[in-house]
Amino acid sequence: MVGNLPVVRRRRVKQALDAARMLDEVVDTQLPFLATFDEHRRRRSADYLAELVKLADDYRCFANGWIDAGELERRGRDAVAAMDRLRDDPSSRLVAD
Repeated sequence: MVGNLPVVRRRRVKQALDAARMLDEVVDTQLPFLATFDEHRRRRSADYLAELVKLADDYRCFANGWIDAGELERRGRDAVAAMDRLRDDPSSRLVAD
């Protein structure tokens, strides 16, 4: 697939696939920790990880040519906004003793 693409596109495809792999690695390394969290923290962390999984999938969609760079950027902004909402949600704050 990649061999017949122009050099610039080939580089973008490689970068997108590298980004997807990196996000997958982050999720894979963090996933085992969920079992050690209380229910509320586990749910919140799972939501963060789900956003990363979706973003990794978006990078793969870009690499496959199913979405363009503008759509990838929009989806990236949406993912960051969703994680910001999770972080800023007052009901998700940990209570300090």
